[in-house]
Amino acid sequence: MTAAATSVDDAPALPAGASHPQAMPSGKQILGFFTMVFGMFMAILDIQIVSSSIGEIQAGLAASSDEISWVQTSYLIAEVVMIPLSGYLSRLMSTRILFVISSLGFTVFSLACAFAWNIESMIVFRAFQGFLGGAMIPTAFATAFSLFPASKRTGVTILIGLVATMAPTLGPTLGGWITQAASWHWLFLINVVPGFVASLIVWALLDIDKPDWSLVKTFDRVGLILMALFLGTLEYVFEEGPRKEWFDDHVLFYAAIVSAVSAVLFFWRVFTYRYPIVDMRAFADRNFAIGCLFSFILGVGLYGAVYLMPLYLGQVRGLNSLQIGEIMFVTGAFQFASAPIAGALSRLLEPRVMLALGLSLFGAGVWMTGQMTADWGFWEFFLPQAVRGLSLMLCFMPINSIALGTLPPEKVKNASGLYNLMRNLGGAIGLALLNTILSDQKQLHWNRIAQHVNAGRDSVNNWLEAVGSKLGTSVGDSETAAMKKLVNIVSREAAVMSMNDAFLAMAAVFFLALFLMPLLKKSAAGAGADAH
Repeated sequence: MTAAATSVDDAPALPAGASHPQAMPSGKQILGFFTMVFGMFMAILDIQIVSSSIGEIQAGLAASSDEISWVQTSYLIAEVVMIPLSGYLSRLMSTRILFVISSLGFTVFSLACAFAWNIESMIVFRAFQGFLGGAMIPTAFATAFSLFPASKRTGVTILIGLVATMAPTLGPTLGGWITQAASWHWLFLINVVPGFVASLIVWALLDIDKPDWSLVKTFDRVGLILMALFLGTLEYVFEEGPRKEWFDDHVLFYAAIVSAVSAVLFFWRVFTYRYPIVDMRAFADRNFAIGCLFSFILGVGLYGAVYLMPLYLGQVRGLNSLQIGEIMFVTGAFQFASAPIAGALSRLLEPRVMLALGLSLFGAGVWMTGQMTADWGFWEFFLPQAVRGLSLMLCFMPINSIALGTLPPEKVKNASGLYNLMRNLGGAIGLALLNTILSDQKQLHWNRIAQHVNAGRDSVNNWLEAVGSKLGTSVGDSETAAMKKLVNIVSREAAVMSMNDAFLAMAAVFFLALFLMPLLKKSAAGAGADAH
């Protein structure tokens, strides 16, 4: 989360459970914490729950292909701005008040999304939903490390790890099922009752710290504006870049300039202003800095794989949202099954060793997926998804422990926001790069295949004649129908090959991440170790 507008020395006192790491929280506090984790699940789930149902939402709102992408983009941009800001807000308002406001706001705008009457209203409501709901994610992370003693942190880390990594994985599956069973409106309506219940439970049970309203006096408004401009335009550039040919588009070009200038001014403000909106001092801790880099890499894989598979299954295989979800459920099932394995390994292996194993397995899983052909189905995807599902907890648990487990309690709120921000940025930037690979490589593969598929080859002419005789009723019709089918096949194969290239590039990122291991301090505490 962001830093409060005061120095560490001026920070308000931590709650009793956080001040004494060996003291267990009460039963009410534990129930309140589990409710916060559920709220975090809803906020992360909503990033991807619409991904397999974009076609249905587009039809329902009469939106263009360019407009409908903003159903996800607006949510992500707003959430990215809120995540680092939430550290300051949690100290200003207290954990309880911030979470309840976030949960209620998320719930209200979920209801608004369900009743959106056009694409413009949907984009506005999704932005508010992402901004207000974004505070639930780092708040739950920080509470896990400040509320529970280090000896109990293995189980807590497993819980938040499952939620943080399974929510994006289950998003397309759950979204596809809901859309087929009811309608796309229920993608948002399912948040309403749980959101209000979660707000009531946290308000009643989790009063663990007190607000410090004096921080209003030192609120860095300039820093907030610069941060919003920097992160918002950065997210916009990477989301829209692949679709609009990057800087060939004037709007993207100027957005990139705004992002670069505001980034320079923002970091200058952070390092020179007495009460910065974000405290960057956590990056002085080597394990935290490298842990954030691993969080970025995990975001690339987590969101990239969940994006590419529905794309293949929808565009190449022509499956509907429910069928896509059924295939992708394998990853979530194996991820859930791996939780006890990851918990046991966290007590046996040093975090660096466990992380190396997780990165290797994830890289192997996406590498296997990068061998796709145009007829892959459930069983072809089963093993790659199983390997990837098993790897996620082996990645998340040590990354979480490395990044946050050894920080002093007073720094966790700020650091949690920065840590979660890096995962979201990894997802955004990773998706942009993957889309660029898809676009460039598809054209490359199309040109290469077209060189070998031309009317000058007897085998091609014979194929066209054979297919044409089955498809057309006249000579002209048969030639046109056969040529159209050939073009479709070439386009399909070029698309599959480009998707394979994207998966292989993602695998390379995870394998290259192994070279960062020597930079980590060997003393990094495991999830269950005494981190303080």
